[in-house]
Amino acid sequence: MAKASKYETLKLMCHIPAPSGNEVPMKQFLLYYIKEHSKQWKVKPKVLEGPEFQDNIILVFGKPRTAIFAHIDSIGFTVRYEKQLVKIGGPVTKTGFKLIGNDSKGVQEATLNVIEDKKTGMRKLEYKAKRNFETGTELTFKPEWRETKDHIQCCYMDNRLGVYSALKVAETLKDGVIVFSTWEEHGGGSVQYLQRFLAKKYKISQALISDISWISDGVHYTKGPVISMRDSLIPRRSYINKIISIANKNKCAYQLEVEGSGGSDAGALQMAENPWDWCFIGAAEENVHTPDEKVHKKDVEGMIKLYEVLMREL
Repeated sequence: MAKASKYETLKLMCHIPAPSGNEVPMKQFLLYYIKEHSKQWKVKPKVLEGPEFQDNIILVFGKPRTAIFAHIDSIGFTVRYEKQLVKIGGPVTKTGFKLIGNDSKGVQEATLNVIEDKKTGMRKLEYKAKRNFETGTELTFKPEWRETKDHIQCCYMDNRLGVYSALKVAETLKDGVIVFSTWEEHGGGSVQYLQRFLAKKYKISQALISDISWISDGVHYTKGPVISMRDSLIPRRSYINKIISIANKNKCAYQLEVEGSGGSDAGALQMAENPWDWCFIGAAEENVHTPDEKVHKKDVEGMIKLYEVLMREL
């Protein structure tokens, strides 16, 4: 019998379809996971969920000072009419990508078909399948988990890995908040009211964004998780410096990232009416927003360690 991977929970989450706007399957999984596993955590958190939080979940540990935000939605496609598709978020589109969807007639696999108009340069997205999906059905990439000694690869590492890291940190967290948010891949919308609640109820004003970055000319495998100094937005430098100082003091591996594009739940925090400090911290991957997102195990473990240290010392 093959030995089970230590990443079985991550593998399972990568197989749960939950595109922006339909995060209920991930919410249900997380509530079950938290109920089953929190008995063994160092501190059993207060679980906040319900109509006033829509499909988001907030875990409150002890006397929180810092909040981790990890979005539970993914990119995907919405069936329009006939075989037409509309993107959810920013998936890479390539003819032949395998898709899967579930409507009232059941689960069905499909393949993506990209049609290019050579005259106009416009691209039209369609799917190929044995039958038409019902209008409004969400399609997501069909999961194919691949694991080697060094790497794990599947669709939706962004952001199932950010969620996985937060769940691992929850095992030893004494004081803090973990927020599982929604809609991040398609314009956001939940963090605006979640931050208001946290600022008012718990007087929290600093956050870490548990999300996935990308391998680039300055970011490489095995060098540790990314501490992002900027993307399309610029966090407050004094907060970033504090995080770097803590990482150095505790000999945590990390890489500094500087980009001019991209974004995360941090956008809603920076635009909020309450003052928030924030920093994006996460492992980097290849093949972003495709069925083949790939990360190095060393960077995954480094991400978890860095979050444990920061949540203890910030």
